[in-house]
Amino acid sequence: MIRQTTLQRAVSAGGQGLHTGEHARITLSPAPAYTGYVFRRTDLNDFEIPAAPQYVARVSYATTLMRQGVMIATVEHLLAALAGSHIDNCIIEIDSLEVPILDGSAEPFIEMIESAGRTTLEAPRQFLRVLKRVEVADGNRRMSLSPARGFSISCLIEFAHPMIGIQRREIELTDGQFSEHVAPARTFGFLGEIESLQNSGLIRGGSLDNAIVLTPEGGIMNREGLRFADEFVRHKIIDIIGDLALLGMPVLGRVEAERSGHGLHTALVSRVLRDDSAWEITDSPALASAV
Repeated sequence: MIRQTTLQRAVSAGGQGLHTGEHARITLSPAPAYTGYVFRRTDLNDFEIPAAPQYVARVSYATTLMRQGVMIATVEHLLAALAGSHIDNCIIEIDSLEVPILDGSAEPFIEMIESAGRTTLEAPRQFLRVLKRVEVADGNRRMSLSPARGFSISCLIEFAHPMIGIQRREIELTDGQFSEHVAPARTFGFLGEIESLQNSGLIRGGSLDNAIVLTPEGGIMNREGLRFADEFVRHKIIDIIGDLALLGMPVLGRVEAERSGHGLHTALVSRVLRDDSAWEITDSPALASAV
């Protein structure tokens, strides 16, 4: 039997929110079995918002959760790090409405989790095993989840910029794959869109310290360059893993995504959960390396 996990001790970090620009401090704390991931707004009398599909409120440029009018924004990188580190239960205390962006990747959250350590609980780990293919689509954007023994992702992105173009990456997320090959990939944006996004109240905390900025001339503004030649598609995989973490347990299935975004990711989560014949919960997976 594979058992559920949580952190050994609490660990904290602080930084700016990507979209609000507001400073936030987060503390990741141990939690009992079957807690899942729960955000706790310490600035609002410890109001709790579970990371669950019914609380998804916005999916424009980031995934935002809301319960009874209280929000927590840009949750996807942190949720990806927790899922990718095989942490099943965690209380996430935060004193603002947006998770700090840190360096724009999931790597700082991985470092927090490694610093905290992992401990095993008595309860069995539950897996969501996919039983049939489920797909969502919007024009040429599509995403599906199909039966598989483990958890793997095939992701394609396409942008009309010479640094990106069409990028495709496939990864089977066994132990160590996420932290080494996916987590360091940073979020990215286009210089020509910055002013309009800021006018819309977005990316007020964005900078070259937490995002790759692509120029109209075909390059990037970041002097240190890219961390991977295909860093852009790897970051999209972070977003996919973070949004699928809203399913509430590790997945046994294969994801295929083409030109997807947060809206499509969360639509797939909802579509899967609405179809009782598409999945089952098991504590005896065929492969123990699901994320």
